[in-house]
Order: sequence, then C-alpha cells, then structure tokens
Amino acid sequence: MSRVSPRRADPQLPTALVEAAAQLLAEQGPAAFSTRRLAAAVGASTTAVYTHFGSMNDLVRAMAHEGFARLNQRMTAVSSTDDPVADVVTLGCAYRGNALDNPYLYAVMFGGSSLDGFSLTDEDRQQGRYTLEILVGAVTRCMTAGRFQPADPALVAHQMWIALHGLVTLELGRYLVDPYDAEVCFEAQVSGLMLGAGDDAAATARSVRQALDRYAGTRTGTGARG
Repeated sequence: MSRVSPRRADPQLPTALVEAAAQLLAEQGPAAFSTRRLAAAVGASTTAVYTHFGSMNDLVRAMAHEGFARLNQRMTAVSSTDDPVADVVTLGCAYRGNALDNPYLYAVMFGGSSLDGFSLTDEDRQQGRYTLEILVGAVTRCMTAGRFQPADPALVAHQMWIALHGLVTLELGRYLVDPYDAEVCFEAQVSGLMLGAGDDAAATARSVRQALDRYAGTRTGTGARG
C-alpha cells in the first residue's frame, strides 16, 4: 500500500507571515487584522498562524522582535574605523536605511497607532535598548578621542536616537520634500548633532562626508563593509 509523505513545513513561512502581518496592520489597521486575511495574503491556512505564533498578539510581538533583529544586524555590520564620528554617522545611515527597507516592521517596533488593541511588553522594547548600546559605544569612542565633549554617552546616544527617529518618521510619512527633502535634512541633522556633541565644524564636515560616501558604497556594492 502506498503512503503519502507528509507535507514539509515551509521554513520561510514564519518570516512571510511576519512581513505580511506588518503590512496588513499598517495599511488596513487593527480592525482588518485577522487570521483569515493574513493567511490569504501568504497562501497559507489560518491554522499556520496559530501553529507558529500562538495568538495574534504573539504575532505582533514577533513582528517587533524581527524588526529589532534586522536593525541590530544593520548596526552591527558597521565596523569601527579610526574616525569614530564618521562611525556614529554611519550608524545613523544604517538606522535610517533599515527603516526605509522595513517600513511596516518599523511602525510596529515603536508601537504606532496601528497597534490599537495589541500590546508590546517592556521585554519586547528592551530589544531596542540593546541595539542602542551599539551607538553608546561609538559615542564613547568619540569622547575618548576628544571629538565630543565629556558627557553621559548613553544620554547623548538617546538624544541622537530621538532626533533621528523623528526624521525617519517624517520621511516615511512623505513629509520631507524638495528643497528640504530627506537627504538634505538628514545630512543637516547629523552634522548638527555632531556639532552639538562638541565636535569641530571642519572635522564634522569631513567625517559626515566620509560616512555618507562609505554608506553609499555599501548600498551599491562598491564600498567597505559597514
């Protein structure tokens, strides 16, 4: 008697569900966020959602974790150089680039209005705080090198994070347009942040240009890693 082999589980399905769920939540809101719609979006059964995530709120938490994992991967890919200020700016480029590449996950990570009816725990948010430690380390190196004024590096990193999050949110909302588009505003913002932390104007200009060129190279495949 012939036997039918069991269908192999798709290892890509959990990621596909996370990405489709983030898009569905962002575009249609929590009222339309259902297992039926989600399963249809990825060509799976509604059972698959509960098999992989347990509940819809667990799925929302998984979205946040995936978003922070992708952000952490981008940030850790930025290698340290002999110019710590350029490294800080490059980390900013990586943060912004990750948000632009993963806009729906980014919205979930920071608990926007689309999460109405769902919740993230402090444990979930801690994922973002861990990622911030990468920036704290780079800021510390800037202070050690005498490029930034002595201060609490964690507080300075928080100020930079807050400022960049604001710019990215406006960019994703398509509020930054010519002549003050996102590219112009980003360069002006990171330059101002470096100067505000105590760096010299001429040194900042050199470091910012180095960082922007370096990051552009990674996006086109012509630059060094990070």
